[in-house]
Amino acid sequence: MDTEAPHTQRGHSSPDEGEGRSRFVFPEGDSPSGAASAPEADSASGAGWLTWRRAGLLGVACTVFLLLLSNFVLQPFLIPSRSMEPTLEVGDRVLVNKLAYRFGDQPKRGDVVVFDGTGSFVPEAPAGNPLGNALHGAASALGLAEPSDTDFVKRVVGVGGDDVVCDEHGRIKVNGVPLDEPYLFPGDTGSKVPFRIVVPLGTLWVMGDHRSQSRDSRDHLGEPGGGMVPVEKVIGRADGIGWPVSRWGSVASAGGGRG
Repeated sequence: MDTEAPHTQRGHSSPDEGEGRSRFVFPEGDSPSGAASAPEADSASGAGWLTWRRAGLLGVACTVFLLLLSNFVLQPFLIPSRSMEPTLEVGDRVLVNKLAYRFGDQPKRGDVVVFDGTGSFVPEAPAGNPLGNALHGAASALGLAEPSDTDFVKRVVGVGGDDVVCDEHGRIKVNGVPLDEPYLFPGDTGSKVPFRIVVPLGTLWVMGDHRSQSRDSRDHLGEPGGGMVPVEKVIGRADGIGWPVSRWGSVASAGGGRG
C-alpha cells in the first residue's frame, strides 16, 4: 500500500518547467504587460503605414488640385510692396480671378489687375534654373512665396484709345474728365510728374494707388512700349483679399471704391 499522501497541489516549480517559471499559462496573444503579439504588431504597423500612405496621397491630390485651380481659375497673389496702399497692404494675399477676361471681357478703368510686365515694365530676362523656377512658381501660385519679379499689380487708369493727362495741379484726367480717386494713399496727388499720353489700342495705362511709392506706367514712358501693358499680358483681375482674415473683403471696398 502506498502510504504517501497524494499531491493535491502542484509546486511552484518542477523539473520539466524550469527554475522560477510561472505556473500560470496565458492565452495565445496575451501577455502580462498587455503587449500585442508579433502578428498583431505587424498588423498594427501595416495599418499605420497605410494611414500615412493615404495621408500622403491625399496631400498630393490636394496640392495638385490647388495648383490647377490657381493656374486656371483663382490664384492667390502675395503683395510684396507698398505701391497699392491703402487698397492692398504688404503681406495681403489677393485672389486673382483668371476667368474675368477669358470670355471676351476687357479690363476696365478702375480694375486692379495682375499682369506680366515682361517687355513693358522689365526687359526680357534670361532663363534661369528650370527646377528652381518651377518650385518658386508653384510656391507663388499657392500664395506661399513672393510673385515672380516680372509680375505686377496695378490699377487700370486708361484703356486703348484714352487720352490720359496729369495737369499742373497733379490731377488725372481721362478724355478731359477729372478722375475721382478716393483710393489714393492719404496725402498723395494723382501724380507729381505731369504727362499726357494716348493709350494705344490693345494696351493699358496702369498706376499704383500709392502714387509716391509706385513704379508704374509713368516710369517707363521713355522706354520701349512707353509704359503700356498689352492686354494679353494681363493674368487676371484682383477681386478680393483672402488673407489675413482681418482684411477679408473685395478689393474695391478695401480701397474705398474703384474711381
